[in-house]
Amino acid sequence: MKRFKVKNILIITFLTFLFLTAGFSSAGPKEIRSDRVKRVVIDAGHGGKDPGAVGSYSKEKDIALKVALQVGKYVEELLPGVEVIYTRKTDTFLELKERANIANRNKADLFISIHCNAAGNRSAYGTETFVMGTKNFEANFDIVKRENAVILLEDNYEENYEGFDPSSPESYMMFNLTQKAYLSNSISLAAKVEDDFRTRVNRHSRGVKQAPLYVLWTTYMPSVLIELGFISNANEERFLNSAEGQTYLSSAIYRAIKAYKEEIDEM
Repeated sequence: MKRFKVKNILIITFLTFLFLTAGFSSAGPKEIRSDRVKRVVIDAGHGGKDPGAVGSYSKEKDIALKVALQVGKYVEELLPGVEVIYTRKTDTFLELKERANIANRNKADLFISIHCNAAGNRSAYGTETFVMGTKNFEANFDIVKRENAVILLEDNYEENYEGFDPSSPESYMMFNLTQKAYLSNSISLAAKVEDDFRTRVNRHSRGVKQAPLYVLWTTYMPSVLIELGFISNANEERFLNSAEGQTYLSSAIYRAIKAYKEEIDEM
């Protein structure tokens, strides 16, 4: 056990070193692409043969899609001049890499991935929003493993992801953390999402967190992954599946996008 802890400390130290010193991927840009928000990619997590987290009567993929479509509708109707691109609009399976590729190909200014949380402890509850990073890597590793494990459902995943194993801490040493160029902007958006969840929707916010999530690592713009609540919690599952709950959550995410856009436009 002691050896295992020492090994984890070394891994986390190395990841922190990468975060502070790593250069950018040769495929990525060297500076933030735009100082305006003109195009937003909204990603409904999971889908098709990948249900995501499963509650007592509902699936993450369905809730994520309904909220994603509603957020996009608000942006399209209320933020003229901002284009919305969806990674999926139906119950279809999408490879993890392709979600980020859609944002990169379209030169998006924001990438927002929408999910539901789950835990073995069914009393766990609350929202949280993730940005790319390694702070508290060990504490968030269960979520990291769950979200990145989607690749195991893909064909030829070992080749496509160059041997990346979502369940192995060692695999995360390959991350060169290109998202550090967008960390400040990503945190700004994430904070606005969580503030609105807490103050306007009266949800318990677990805060803004950092984690090496594959879908955030491979996007070349400010990016966040939003956990709407715990589908494993009976009360939150009811809220997440209710039309009222989905409207409140979608409105909060829209307001955060609007506030972020206004902040960027004023710079």
